[in-house]
Amino acid sequence: MLAITPLVFFIVVYLGISIIAGDFYKVPVTVAFMLSSIVAVMTSRGTLKHRIKVFNRGCASENMMLMILIFILAGAFANSAKEMGSIDDVVNLTLSLVPSDAIYAGMFIASSMISLSIGTSVGTIVALTPVAVGIATAIGEPAAYIAAIVVSGAFFGDNLSFISDTTVCATQSQGCKMSDKFKTNLRIAAPAAMLTLVVYALTGNDITSPENLPSANIMKVVPYLVVLIAALLGVNVLIVLALGTVLTGIVGMIYGDYDLFSWFGAMGNGIIGMGELIIVTMLAGGMLEVIRANGGVKFLMDKIMRHVHSQRTAELSIATMTSVVDVCTANNTVAIITMAGIAKDISHKFNLDPRRVASILDTFSCIMQCIIPYGAQLLMSAALASVYPVDIIPHLYYIFILLFFALANILLHRSKTPAGAAAK
Repeated sequence: MLAITPLVFFIVVYLGISIIAGDFYKVPVTVAFMLSSIVAVMTSRGTLKHRIKVFNRGCASENMMLMILIFILAGAFANSAKEMGSIDDVVNLTLSLVPSDAIYAGMFIASSMISLSIGTSVGTIVALTPVAVGIATAIGEPAAYIAAIVVSGAFFGDNLSFISDTTVCATQSQGCKMSDKFKTNLRIAAPAAMLTLVVYALTGNDITSPENLPSANIMKVVPYLVVLIAALLGVNVLIVLALGTVLTGIVGMIYGDYDLFSWFGAMGNGIIGMGELIIVTMLAGGMLEVIRANGGVKFLMDKIMRHVHSQRTAELSIATMTSVVDVCTANNTVAIITMAGIAKDISHKFNLDPRRVASILDTFSCIMQCIIPYGAQLLMSAALASVYPVDIIPHLYYIFILLFFALANILLHRSKTPAGAAAK
């Protein structure tokens, strides 16, 4: 119980005080994580040197360092593109081609298709959020609302993509085919996506695009086109962002928006703008590693497992534990890897369908990853949209609809033994 104290402390300080005060900006998330990190080190076991070593291991883990590199390059690309007017041209081109009442639905579809193609929610959010925010500004809509549309679509694709790391981990660990997991998952995600599109069609009805839009400079759109095409081709997200940043500099200098040093300055300001995001990522990684190392995740799993008595409660337990682990790790892939062995043991004990188990692991890890305010995806989206993560969460319609369908799929599913389960 002592191991999860830092997480409880964070929730009380960040969410509790903010709710009581009626203002989510009263407690900076960096301060909440700093205080929670101190609590994590204080309540840990061993010498102070050992405690700090465990904390540092979480701060500088491979996943955390990759996220930080993405944040740095994303900041450089987003700000250099913005400073040379690339985003304005992409926005003007989009508004001139897409009917105004279809902007919300179109953005959701675009984000979904890109994420489905490239298998990464982070890459999709980095590529589309600046454009989405520019469109929001042009049509007079809240940036948080349209940023939420991008995040929702990004997780639709991440959840279903054949090349997503969550899909690979979920299917390989449970011994089922990706195509089978995709079909099982699609029965949940497709109705949720359709209902979400209906919501966006209705809410986007009264949108009016600005009149007399300036003509777009196609050359300034090229960096974004290259980024999107490279991402769709499966190029590593770090290479994609580096290539996009270089192109913004070249195009910007050709059109006189930059000289070499002003381009450097734009990149530098973009990287500095990611400072809070990087600090939060490192502090969260350290705190959550201490919780894991001290047995906090195992403690919560043991508590949940006491209530498992049937196939339905077994599936619910896998969904719950996957969600809990994601809250404690802020990484949906790590949550699946952590839960994979336990989920397979439960699957064998209760003769669960491995396709359903893989789908549950992937779906609930994505749902929880999308609604924790300290997850990399929300932090990245909030940083690029210049809003707070909690501003985005209420507008994640697809995620909440998906949660409803996912729970209904478990609760209404008729329990039966899948073919071959007994032999296993």
